[in-house]
Amino acid sequence: MGRAPARLIAALAVAGLLGTPAVAMAQGMPQLNFSNPLTLSQVWWGAIIFIVFLLLCWLWGLPQVSSVLEQRAASIATDLETARTAKEAADRSVAEMTQAVARARAEAQASINAALDAAKQQAAAQAAELNARLETELHEAEERIQTARQEAARALREVATETAATVIARLTGTPPEPSRLERAVGTALAVRRAG
Repeated sequence: MGRAPARLIAALAVAGLLGTPAVAMAQGMPQLNFSNPLTLSQVWWGAIIFIVFLLLCWLWGLPQVSSVLEQRAASIATDLETARTAKEAADRSVAEMTQAVARARAEAQASINAALDAAKQQAAAQAAELNARLETELHEAEERIQTARQEAARALREVATETAATVIARLTGTPPEPSRLERAVGTALAVRRAG
């Protein structure tokens, strides 16, 4: 063990004295000089430390990482299941809301149709009642007109008979014969009604 550092120190001293690294390069890289017992011990200790580190990682570190990964996977799966359940509930709620809206529209349309039918029936009943009342009033008015016409015709006949009797009496000086005068006035009125 004493020879390797002495040789290394000598090589460095010569390289330093000569100002060129040619001597150090001639011997190669000191880290890979396996003839040096210091390098071998470093390699053995490095291998032992690496194996210990590998065993620690394999027996303690990797199970910890694996546990964390499993917990994370379980958490993600739980979150996904919760999200899937929430989505299904939201889809059900949307479907129920759509059905409720459709039912409400149908009920509103049915109510509107029922109200329209009721209004039409009420309007038809009122129109029928009004038509019946108007028909009755029209019939009564026609009867009144007919009565008034008959009374006017009677009055006209009387006036015409009295006027004709007065005119004949003044023109002839003698009163006319009543039956003959009635016939003549009746004929004149019948011709006037026909014309």
